[in-house]
Amino acid sequence: MRISLKSSWTVAVLALAVSLWVSPRSASASEKKTPVILDTDIGDDIDDTWALGVLLKSPELDLKLVVTDYGKVNYRPRVVAKFLEGAGRTDVAVGVGLDVGAQGDGGQAQWIRGYNLQAYPGKVYSDGVQALIDFIMKSDKSVILIAIGPAPNIGEALRREPRIAEKGRFVGMYGSVRIGYGGAKTPAAEWNVKADPKACRQVFTAPWDMLITPLDTCGLIVLKGDRYAQVRNSQEPIAKMVIENYRTWTASRNKGDASGADKQSSTLFDCVAVYLACSQEFCQVEKLGLRVTDDGFTRIDDTAKVVSAATAWKDQGAFEDFLVRRLTSR
Repeated sequence: MRISLKSSWTVAVLALAVSLWVSPRSASASEKKTPVILDTDIGDDIDDTWALGVLLKSPELDLKLVVTDYGKVNYRPRVVAKFLEGAGRTDVAVGVGLDVGAQGDGGQAQWIRGYNLQAYPGKVYSDGVQALIDFIMKSDKSVILIAIGPAPNIGEALRREPRIAEKGRFVGMYGSVRIGYGGAKTPAAEWNVKADPKACRQVFTAPWDMLITPLDTCGLIVLKGDRYAQVRNSQEPIAKMVIENYRTWTASRNKGDASGADKQSSTLFDCVAVYLACSQEFCQVEKLGLRVTDDGFTRIDDTAKVVSAATAWKDQGAFEDFLVRRLTSR
């Protein structure tokens, strides 16, 4: 086949024009993603695993590091690492949190049986708190710290380097403002606060932009019916891993009986925190002074630091549809 010089020149010019048009758009899309660190007590309640799955499926967010919190340092990091490896996301680093609080294993121990953390292909930081500090301080973009467990890691990070609160944004699952567990009409001492009120108080008084989902919103989220069936039956790899873990966790709590995982999800508290890092569209957000008490309550107090709190749903069904789409989309 003969190709004229004129034709070759035309093809080259067109190729150059296409590359110049595509590259800026690709770079722009990448630049719009917000770097994220997740601090989690994964491995106890299963909702942390659901939240990690949703986070990995959120194109607005660029997960860089997962730090495990509240002890169980030989267990929690392995749950994270195996999940990330199964998701094909070994670009995400794993940080081992402080050896405080709970010890031993949890309900997902069977799922990680035989998994060796040292074999994880990505980076593993033995001092996860310092890794968290270093990433925030070195980042040229504002980092979102999503926290979905008790806060000893974050309290220690603030003690070591208070400036992280100036460079980062905080989104978390904490507290109970007007509604308690299961929709109760009185506030409760929510677990993530009650487990370490002192550390949580450090978080609530630090000078960062802070947005939380208390039990008022996150305590109401359970996937049922067709919504749950879509996730349960999905062949999307991350959704499949979430359900595998849910079955293992359910069996561990019910003498080997995992049948409850066929019917509906447990309460998905932590998924709401991940959502808030992406959008607030379906929530009513209030600016409230919230004081952390020694007995684990988050009391409204006009003299306390003002925090943004998602205290009610505008459209809970739309949020649940959002969760389903995120987990099942390819």
